[in-house]
Amino acid sequence: MMKKMSISTSKTSLVLFLCQIISALDVPLDLSQPPTITQQSPKDYIVDPRENIVIQCEAKGKPPPSFSWTRNGTHFDIDKDAQVTMKPNSGTLVINIMNGGKAEAYEGVYQCTARNERGAAISNNIVIRPSRSPLWTKEKLEPNHVREGDSLVLHCRPPVGLPPPIIFWMDNAFQRLPQSERVSQGLNGDLYFSNVQPEDTREDYICYARFNHTQTIQQKQPISVKVFSMDSLNDTIAANLSDTDIYGAKPVTERQPVLLTPTGSTSTKVELRGNVLLLECIAAGLPTPVIRWIKEGGELPANRTFFENFKKTLKIIDVSEADSGNYKCIARNALGSVHHVISVTVKAAPYWITAPRNLVLSPGEDGTLICRANGNPKPSISWLANGVPIAIAPEDPSRKVDGDTIIFSHVQERSSAVYQCNASNEYGYLLANAFVNVLAEPPRILTPANKLYQVIADSPALLDCAYFGSPKPEIEWFKGVKGSILRGNEYVFHDNGTLEIPVAQKNNAGTYTCVARNELGKIQNEVQLEIKDPTMIIKQPEYKVIQRYGQVSFECIIKHDSTLLPTVTWLKDNDELPDDERFLVGKDNLTIMNVTDKDDGTYTCIVNTTLDSVSASAVLTVVARPNPPFDLELTGQLERSIDLSWIPGDENNSPITSFVIEFEDALHEPGVWRYQTEVPGSQTTAQLKLSPYVNYSFRVIAVNRIGRSQPSEPSEQYLTKSASPDENPANVQGIGSEPDNLVITWEPLKGFQSNGPGLQYKVSWRQKDVDDEWTSVIVANVSKYIVSGTPTFVPYEVKVQALNDLGYAPEPSEVIGHSGEDLPMVAPGNVQVHVINSTLAKVHWDPVPLKSVRGHLQGYKIYYWKVQSLSRRSRRHIEKKILTFRGNKTFGMLPGLEPYSSYKLNVRVVNGKGEGPASPDKVFKTPEGVPSSPSFLKITNPTLDSLTLEWGSPTHPNGVLTSYTLKFQPINNTHELGPLVEIRIPANESSLILKNLNYSTRYKFYFNAQTSVGSGSQITEEAVTIMDEVQPLYPRIRNVTTAAAETYANISWEYEGPDHANFYVEYGVAGSKEDWKKEIVNGSRSFFVLKGLTPGTAYKVRVGAEGLSGFRSSEDVFETGPAMASRQVDIATQGWFIGLMCAVALLILILLIVCFIRRNKGGKYPVKEKEDAHADPEIQPMKEDDGTFGEYSDAEDHKPLKKGSRTPSDRTVKKEDSDDSLVDYGEGVNGQFNEDGSFIGQYSGKKEKEPAEGNESSEAPSPVNAMNSFV
Repeated sequence: MMKKMSISTSKTSLVLFLCQIISALDVPLDLSQPPTITQQSPKDYIVDPRENIVIQCEAKGKPPPSFSWTRNGTHFDIDKDAQVTMKPNSGTLVINIMNGGKAEAYEGVYQCTARNERGAAISNNIVIRPSRSPLWTKEKLEPNHVREGDSLVLHCRPPVGLPPPIIFWMDNAFQRLPQSERVSQGLNGDLYFSNVQPEDTREDYICYARFNHTQTIQQKQPISVKVFSMDSLNDTIAANLSDTDIYGAKPVTERQPVLLTPTGSTSTKVELRGNVLLLECIAAGLPTPVIRWIKEGGELPANRTFFENFKKTLKIIDVSEADSGNYKCIARNALGSVHHVISVTVKAAPYWITAPRNLVLSPGEDGTLICRANGNPKPSISWLANGVPIAIAPEDPSRKVDGDTIIFSHVQERSSAVYQCNASNEYGYLLANAFVNVLAEPPRILTPANKLYQVIADSPALLDCAYFGSPKPEIEWFKGVKGSILRGNEYVFHDNGTLEIPVAQKNNAGTYTCVARNELGKIQNEVQLEIKDPTMIIKQPEYKVIQRYGQVSFECIIKHDSTLLPTVTWLKDNDELPDDERFLVGKDNLTIMNVTDKDDGTYTCIVNTTLDSVSASAVLTVVARPNPPFDLELTGQLERSIDLSWIPGDENNSPITSFVIEFEDALHEPGVWRYQTEVPGSQTTAQLKLSPYVNYSFRVIAVNRIGRSQPSEPSEQYLTKSASPDENPANVQGIGSEPDNLVITWEPLKGFQSNGPGLQYKVSWRQKDVDDEWTSVIVANVSKYIVSGTPTFVPYEVKVQALNDLGYAPEPSEVIGHSGEDLPMVAPGNVQVHVINSTLAKVHWDPVPLKSVRGHLQGYKIYYWKVQSLSRRSRRHIEKKILTFRGNKTFGMLPGLEPYSSYKLNVRVVNGKGEGPASPDKVFKTPEGVPSSPSFLKITNPTLDSLTLEWGSPTHPNGVLTSYTLKFQPINNTHELGPLVEIRIPANESSLILKNLNYSTRYKFYFNAQTSVGSGSQITEEAVTIMDEVQPLYPRIRNVTTAAAETYANISWEYEGPDHANFYVEYGVAGSKEDWKKEIVNGSRSFFVLKGLTPGTAYKVRVGAEGLSGFRSSEDVFETGPAMASRQVDIATQGWFIGLMCAVALLILILLIVCFIRRNKGGKYPVKEKEDAHADPEIQPMKEDDGTFGEYSDAEDHKPLKKGSRTPSDRTVKKEDSDDSLVDYGEGVNGQFNEDGSFIGQYSGKKEKEPAEGNESSEAPSPVNAMNSFV
């Protein structure tokens, strides 16, 4: 699919150079030389009679020549004819026709003579004839009455014009008449019908003749043709004959071929060498004959033979004598054949073998003029000297005529002359001028000095040294300033002085010197040669297949010499790209957007520089879904089958793989098309199966690799006859919807399955295994029938038979159905529970009797629920769970139980109607399991050698806790772990002081709980003992606590370490191996709310600090509350909340009154004055120790307002003073949720005093803040 073409301008230059070699030697115009004809009109010159006649004759010479003319062999005195002028410094004649002259008056044979002191040159004989376009002669044309199947010739007979006109046939609407193998135009312009058909009847067969010279069209009178068909002809005959006459036109009969042109069995044809040979054979016959051509005793010439006019015309271009011979045309149809032999003789007007060439001689030299020509017959050669036959021309002792050669010996300057050679035979003549110029001139180099030649590497380099001199100079070439003479096979030296380097390489670059010398002198000239890198296409465009409306790109990446400027041109099918904005030409590519079918073709990238040209091509094939089929035809119509044929549409460059045939039933489902069948893409006919009582029409869809075509136009309709049904309804079922009925259902037949009008159904049923007769009803075209009053869930035999007005379908098959179900009556008995482990139990039960099921047994359901946890007596919302076991099973497994818990369950049987009664509740308990991790682990009060550990019991103990296990080990600065120490702690303990530790040492702790079953998951934490009783600066995060709701949780922690730490929270499902999820905490807050959690799920959480390598808190575990609808409560509308808020407001009001009274009792009047001067308490001076205002020194009176009431003046917030807590998100830090989802929280602050027991990790918000949080 890829083709590459490379064109080098160096090679083009070589071709031009070779043409120069064979041309005559040019004499510089500043030297004396005889005339040379440079331009003249053609020998046969047909002119437009409406325009001026211009007869050209141009010549050169030194001195400049004068011109004269002859007309019809005698001198033409242009001075005596006012209509004729000669152009200045030229021999061209202008005959003025447009100002009254008549072209016919100037018909004749003209010849021009150009003369100077050294000789005379003459032109060809120029025959002037004005063109003619005569009118058609008027004639009366009779209508042509032709019998169908006969042949017919409509004659054109155009008027004789000059030159002959071009003939074509059209109708009155100026539309060309269609031509085919049956109807075509002959070479003489006549219109030939091999056989006529009724559609040939028309009254406007018009022959037109176009005369190109005068640009006129002549029209013949319209010709009428009337074709009689056999049926109409028989009707006409019958109407004009009596009943007793027995006569009738024969039907159209087939006929073997007969030649209409040429006539006879043989003919002859003469053609001239170099012309186009046209041979024609047109035959009549029915069926239309097919024409074939052969050459007797040889082959038709390859590459020069063409067939035209539906193979009725044989065309051979550029004929030669070798094409002479016998050519046979054979016309053949199914009934026989006929042939005709045309004997072709190729003659030849004279043509040159060796034309005479100009001869430049120095005095005393010898030379020859040679004139050789050939032709058929052989042409005769005659010589003229200065336009006069040489026999009567002045004698010249230096010349001798020897047939086609003139020999010159010891010429002198007076020997200069122009000689004419005339070669002629009966088919034409040749005339050539060649001068003999005797000069004595020293050498001249005509090539410009220091001319630069640039050549592509590996191409020929041609260095010119055009010269002149008489005698002819000798030429030598040198390379470089002082180089030696060039010789050898590496160079080619041409007669015109050119030096050729056949394969130029980089080392051939440089300066070259040409030296020309003869006996009269010597001259030299230098030229420069540069060798350039060739231009190459290193990434060529590639063959592409693209779908219609897609986008395609062709690449064309080039490499070229850096000193050359390339230009890239894209062509489509060797022509310019369409002027369309869809074509985008980039630097290295061509992109076509929104490709259409017309973009299909060959795209060529051409790269041109001043020295070379390369190109590469690729084919673009545009594919699309096929065009729809057409011309659908129905044949072979039978009751149950029909043949469909069609013509495929254009496959759009992607072969058609199949055809899909669809049908429409206009009788039952008009407008609905259904699938009929599918056939291979190579098939254009199909036999289709039909059903009775259907009004069919068909359409065809073509399929290729791209997709499906649009549907074809529908075929004609075909209505099949009615018949009784062939089939019965499908999917017959008998299923009761109530305990006392039987619902019989079926899929109704489609309209085309009914086979006839009046479609109905015969529905029959009887109870199975009971000796009953069938009960039947006939119903309309429905899909259901209900039998009432049946026993509950008994089997029935059911069948449905189709029928129509023409009869019944075949006997249907029987199906088994059941009447309606009722709820089961008995519960499963003997329910036993076997506890396998703490989370799994196996339940057994006895199956119920099948009769008590009263329906289709679907299985058993186990209802089970947790009553309470044995490890803690907390109230819990009861949530029943259900497991279903299909079929007649007698046991089932209960997974996912909670350890150490009490459960209840019952079992129920299930049928299609529903569930039966429940078995008595069965109570069982699950054994202990391993506990979850402790709820928290805090490490406080670090000293030189001790740490205090506090922990919370597991959220899910899963049994009775027996003890805790603490493991710890030191960590050095490289994070290597030391020896592990293990301690057992009683289950009732919640804190421990570890003593005898190393000072300033980091420890890692592992802590878990145990039951009698085993150890639970552990929680880890790290801490550091202090050095020299100074609080360590090593950062840590401790006391991570959580308060969980249904879908979110509040995470809070304590941080010790450098300021401005950036925290993050990591969390995941507890026990899962999935990666931790990470949330970034804004600012340096010590709390965060995790949102989007799953209700009723245990989560693990830890807190870390960004930038502190490997530093994070221990893990904490929490569980979100269960999803309950009761949690969707607007707290602001709850009565208890409103009452609480009122109580808080009343308390605050009382506190403010008490403070105001006590402050007035203080009697600090100076302070009162300061208050009047400084109304804003925020700008009062504060003491550094406790932050109280100056002179308000009664600390006992004001301790309740110390914490949570004001913000320090530096606008910073300490951890213990922060108002940011879960209260701001609707829950307090200590808030909890009951099992039923109700909220329990403390909305009043604790009384501010020194802690009495342990260290509080956080404080409840103040009453003011609590109110702000909920308002």
